[in-house]
Amino acid sequence: MYKARYYKADGKKGRARALPDALFDGVVNEAVMHQVVKAYLANQRQGTAAARNRSAVRGGSRKPWRQKGTGRARQGTTRAAQWTGGGVAFPPIPHSWRQRVPRKVRVLARRSALNDRAEHDRVILIDVPALEAPRTRAVREFLEAVGVAGGKVLILTDGINRTLYLSARNLPNVEVLPFGEESVYDVLWAHSVLIERSAVERAVADDAPAAKAPQDAEAAAPQDEAPAPEPEAAAPEPEAAAEDAGDAAAAGAADVSAADADAADETAEGAEEGDDA
Repeated sequence: MYKARYYKADGKKGRARALPDALFDGVVNEAVMHQVVKAYLANQRQGTAAARNRSAVRGGSRKPWRQKGTGRARQGTTRAAQWTGGGVAFPPIPHSWRQRVPRKVRVLARRSALNDRAEHDRVILIDVPALEAPRTRAVREFLEAVGVAGGKVLILTDGINRTLYLSARNLPNVEVLPFGEESVYDVLWAHSVLIERSAVERAVADDAPAAKAPQDAEAAAPQDEAPAPEPEAAAPEPEAAAEDAGDAAAAGAADVSAADADAADETAEGAEEGDDA
């Protein structure tokens, strides 16, 4: 955990304050910072540089002298690149220099820049002086009390502080920006980074609900319930099973007796027919 010096609004030094791990986690990725700074500087270019090549220069349609017999080098036009007033070879062409950097890479680079300044004791927590009107002298005296006057200073405020911005606008090598809107180049440009204490507290408070939301969502999500087992068929009771078996046996015996009676009747009818004959 990093610690930073703390100065009150009147310029008096207070006890050192611990920087929150949510913002200062100690990760310094130099490759990512290099990538983001290069993209930032490239995006500052307007891309309007232009010059005329030999086809865009007026004149030169006639051959200056004949091909042979003059003793001079052969020339086809007076607007070639080696002639005065001729076109430019490989001239700059207007185009965009813009580079796109993924959001997560920008976030990592900004965090790395702040960690680098905190690691070298260049991050200072302050209470911004209360100014009723823009006063450059008050800001200069405050920076002298902190001990950063004369160097490159970046002041990060809790939101837009127009009075402080106007007060420091006339000071060389002093920049005032809202905390969270500074670029990696701004942080690395400054020798000392002064951050308003309330801005850090607000940033930590804003990050806390965002980190807690996924955990609450996971806890509130219904868990998959196992399917209820199918009820097993109840086993028949012994007395009922015995009664069913007895009924089945009685029905079978009745069928057999009926079949025997039918056979006896057929035999009797056959005997009567024989006597008649």
